[in-house]
Amino acid sequence: MTHHREWTWKRGGVVQVTVDRPVAVVTLFLLQVFTVGAGAGVVKITPERELSPQPAAVAHRQIVVPGENTQGTASGPIPAQATLTAKLNGLGTAKVTGVVLDAATGRTLYDRGSGTPAVPASTTKIITSTAAMAALGSDARLTTKVVRKGNRIVLVGGGDPTLTSKAVPTGYPRPASLADLAKKTAAALKTAGLKSVPVDYDTSVFQGSRLGPGWKPNYVPEGSVAPVAGLMADNGRVTPNPCEGTVEASPDGPTAAATAFGKWLKRYGVTPVKGRAASGSGGTPLADVQSPPVSALVEHVMQCSDNDVAEALARHVAIKKGLPPTFEGGAQAVRQVLQSLGVAEGVATVDGSGLSPRNRITPLGLARVVALDAAGKRPELRTVISGMPVAGFSGTLTERFTGTTGAGVVRAKTGTLSKVATLAGIITDRDGRLLTFAFMDNDAVDLGASRLILDGLASSVVSCGC
Repeated sequence: MTHHREWTWKRGGVVQVTVDRPVAVVTLFLLQVFTVGAGAGVVKITPERELSPQPAAVAHRQIVVPGENTQGTASGPIPAQATLTAKLNGLGTAKVTGVVLDAATGRTLYDRGSGTPAVPASTTKIITSTAAMAALGSDARLTTKVVRKGNRIVLVGGGDPTLTSKAVPTGYPRPASLADLAKKTAAALKTAGLKSVPVDYDTSVFQGSRLGPGWKPNYVPEGSVAPVAGLMADNGRVTPNPCEGTVEASPDGPTAAATAFGKWLKRYGVTPVKGRAASGSGGTPLADVQSPPVSALVEHVMQCSDNDVAEALARHVAIKKGLPPTFEGGAQAVRQVLQSLGVAEGVATVDGSGLSPRNRITPLGLARVVALDAAGKRPELRTVISGMPVAGFSGTLTERFTGTTGAGVVRAKTGTLSKVATLAGIITDRDGRLLTFAFMDNDAVDLGASRLILDGLASSVVSCGC
């Protein structure tokens, strides 16, 4: 089984919401909904299918977004290590390694093999996203452009897999559009008196292998990821569906993007002629479009567990650090950023998405990175936390934690590969103390059962009262 992607959200019942604002805003909305009185009516939040309403027991819980009030990270007493350890060990989870840290002090409150490297699966995206926010900054955008070279034009990829071929981009974050780029390009060409041009394309922003180290051959055909390319549209899929992970990848993402661009160019009055791979270097700029800011891309990665965007961000970190925009360069650059942040210990990655079983991260290393993101000392890193799914309500946790004390309280990133289940994030315990955690099962013969165990561990921390 491969990594899961987020479903498109749908709202049912009394309240309906269009998700076109940042995840943090949605979280605040959910907070308002679930703090109303018991007689206010039933609220149902569904991904693609119906979910049961959450039990009244979680209605009063507050969802805490660290960084909004950093003084609140130590608002309650620190749980007693011995009590918490006894409670978690009593759940019979000997094969699960993990750690719980106090977010404010970094103190270890629970430790079961926390220094043992494990396959992290998609919790790797916490690492990639942290490095991207630190290296690139919240407001950076990825630019796709068109340049003119003689009587030819070149579509120059900017390493933005969210670029869409749809006529009207929708959703959050709202992507850059090939239609918009074609409209601007056609206007410039008409001004220059050109009504027919060959459309070449440039993918050189990324280099090296297009498939990650150790990736299984079924990842691409089943739609978990597309071959990494500096130019692609719709996450490199045959149809626009950027957050579903079940749509087949295009055989040739760059050519498909250029073809889609050409169709829009024709609609705006310029006849495209099939071109070839070419360099856009030295060309005269005609038009460009920009991706959403990196902060929005990171929120999207965390919510959807988008493998394509995660790999693109790792390569952009490499570019920023002056390293080759390859899998190897991305991994090296991410490590350099973590070293500068003081949280590189226990982290060794080979890709940005976590699809590779060759990645190794210790639970302690992962929980320390989450603690850094939550601390508020580096405000731009808070996006990694605000982007994490909320247990029982959003993203890859929509259908998990149902009926538990963790629902609405735990924010976490999931990870799933064959025989691997992981979970890492933040918890506000019942005394108001902010904790970070990482639980990892690398012997998950029954993935469903393993996820229940991980959810149970996190929920037990919430309700400990230690």
